Amino acid sequence: MPRFVLLFGLAGLTVTLPSPAQETGEQIFGAYCARCHAAVEIERRIRNDWAGRTAGQLFERVRQTMPAESPGRLSDADYLKTISWMLDAGGVPHDKPLRSVAALDALVLEPGSRPAVPDVEWPSIHGGPHAQRYSSLDKIDADNVADLEVAWRWKSDNFGPTPEIRSVTIPIMHDGRLFLGAGQTRNIVSLDAETGQTLWMWRPDEGDRFARAPRKSSGMGVAYWRGEDGRRRVITVTPGYNLVSLNAATGLPDPDFGAGGWVDLTEGLRRAADRDLDIGLNAPPLVVGDIVVVGAAHQRGGRPPLARNVKGDVRAFDARTGELLWTFHTIPGSDEAGYETWYDGSADYTGNAGVWAPTSADEELGMVYLPVEAPTGDYYGGDRHGANLYANSLVALDLFTGERRWHYQLVHHDVWDWDTPTAPILADMPDGRRLAVQLTKQSFAYVFDRRTGEPVWPIEERAVPQTDVPGEWTAQTQPFPTKPAPYDRQGVSEDDFIAYTPEIREEVRKVTASYRTGPLFSPPSVVGAADGTNGRLSLPHSTGGANFEGGAFDPETGILYVPSATQLYVLALENDPEASEVHLIDAGESVPTVFGLPLVKPPFGRITAIDLDTGEHLWQIANGDTPASYRDNPALADVDVPRTGKPTRAGILVTKTLLFAGEGWGTASTYRGDPVFRAYDKRTGAIITEIALPATQSGPPSTYMVNGRQFIAMMVADGESPAELVALALPATASNESEGNDNE
Repeated sequence: MPRFVLLFGLAGLTVTLPSPAQETGEQIFGAYCARCHAAVEIERRIRNDWAGRTAGQLFERVRQTMPAESPGRLSDADYLKTISWMLDAGGVPHDKPLRSVAALDALVLEPGSRPAVPDVEWPSIHGGPHAQRYSSLDKIDADNVADLEVAWRWKSDNFGPTPEIRSVTIPIMHDGRLFLGAGQTRNIVSLDAETGQTLWMWRPDEGDRFARAPRKSSGMGVAYWRGEDGRRRVITVTPGYNLVSLNAATGLPDPDFGAGGWVDLTEGLRRAADRDLDIGLNAPPLVVGDIVVVGAAHQRGGRPPLARNVKGDVRAFDARTGELLWTFHTIPGSDEAGYETWYDGSADYTGNAGVWAPTSADEELGMVYLPVEAPTGDYYGGDRHGANLYANSLVALDLFTGERRWHYQLVHHDVWDWDTPTAPILADMPDGRRLAVQLTKQSFAYVFDRRTGEPVWPIEERAVPQTDVPGEWTAQTQPFPTKPAPYDRQGVSEDDFIAYTPEIREEVRKVTASYRTGPLFSPPSVVGAADGTNGRLSLPHSTGGANFEGGAFDPETGILYVPSATQLYVLALENDPEASEVHLIDAGESVPTVFGLPLVKPPFGRITAIDLDTGEHLWQIANGDTPASYRDNPALADVDVPRTGKPTRAGILVTKTLLFAGEGWGTASTYRGDPVFRAYDKRTGAIITEIALPATQSGPPSTYMVNGRQFIAMMVADGESPAELVALALPATASNESEGNDNE
């Protein structure tokens, strides 16, 4: 008598139960096949992979491969029932019941009235290795976008060890499945892309390694590898800084990769012996061909205990075996070019300079592009005089050897925490030019020929204000691109402050009197300076401008779309020997307000459209409505306040038809984005429609098509409940009718 075998691969538990005498093909599939193959994907596989082949060939494939642990163990009658159910799912007309294996050879799989509609995947967190956040999908357009609704919701409540209130993870889609991180321990989950059903979950158990990890979260997402031999793997970096390869069908670690699926990324690091290991990564690795490129992140360096830290080297591994292929030193060794930019041998002990942001690659050119962060520490460089290559640079490497092809340093000797924060956008222009666009916290878009590193428009080294901080050194000049113009505000002067009423203007004057101001690249200052000030008011904020969410690029029009935030920051330094051996560290000064209002004029959040052919801004809009706490402030009772937007971390997406954006997560509940998702006219920035979300967008959106239906999926959060993933789509009937599908 046939038996059902239920396998729980994560727990290593096998439960064998007697089957009913008259089990159906669907029940047999559920018992033996569903743990690797979602039922809803069978229709797609039959239509797309098996059209034109015979049912006999399908029967032999199923018998040779299922059940996975003991192929061929079922009776022919059970295999026939399973094949019959699969043919029904694929819309293939056939005699019922199937009584003979021999008769299957004459049955050619030609699906019935349902047309074969190929799926459109979202291969990596930014839509592909070029990080364009673009999809050619057009099922959702200006005529029907107002009909978008929540198709399904997936909750992260039970992924621990404690609920994750905010998640920025970005789902990827392959073979009809979504893959993403969940929970502080970074569990990896696989969901059915059409229904949101959980298919499998893998949980790393890192013990003390997790407890000491600097980057505990679900992460920004995962990567995916598809081998030429048909292997499919989900690749992630754990909070404890291990590289892990999982079988995409089952969620089980790949025994052929590293040590049982794991590669210990702490091995081979250039570390500071007298400091606890401070390294991790929230971004997913980058998979290009059979190469996996892995960056590094550290604790925020505003108050580092020591000037010494582990170095953020970038490494590449073989996707099949986990073998180390190459290492690039973001802080050069004594025998490497760039070492001379670290005075007094400071490259030997300085750490950080990792690549915590996502990366991008041009497989045809064989190049990978690294956005490198600042060195230790964020606001004081008295222990590392010099320009400090390759920190704060865009670095292009040979994908296969790790050798530097070209680089451009965007901030010399960073003392503002202006890491290079986004995956470089590899823009394929309509005229054939290949560009690399690096968005920055300081609100410049630097544009290069990505083959050579030559700037598309001149970048000028301009004199900048100098520091008077004891022991500090700042660069005489900094690089200013002549085009495009900045996409957000830079520097602080009296003209940047609100002055709605005489009372507000006077209060602003009083509050700002104890702070320094100045243009872009004005350096930090100490609390209790000789001039009576307690730090410097700075724009942009140390979190940007732009940040890891990045921009979006439309290759059909050559237009770049950039979300950004306008927030003040106080660059204030203090000496605190109990907290740090570094002479001066971030004083943690709060940003001042007046009557509960931000000092700077709106807009606080914006989206800018930039023509990369001319370098000119096409339009700029406020992203988000005016916060209620701002609009209803008593100090503004007689003031007509324009739409301000919100100082939030918005995620955007561009398709063939529309630009999409949420309001994103804010730094304070009073300025958190609203639970709304907007569709914009790409040419003008005009709002076409607003779609209500269950909560505020907290992670950038992904879009894909499965079974002819386009979905837009994103993480949302309300600041109180565990984050959840929501998928938007047109109503199923309307979506299917547009494809001519028969739902009966």
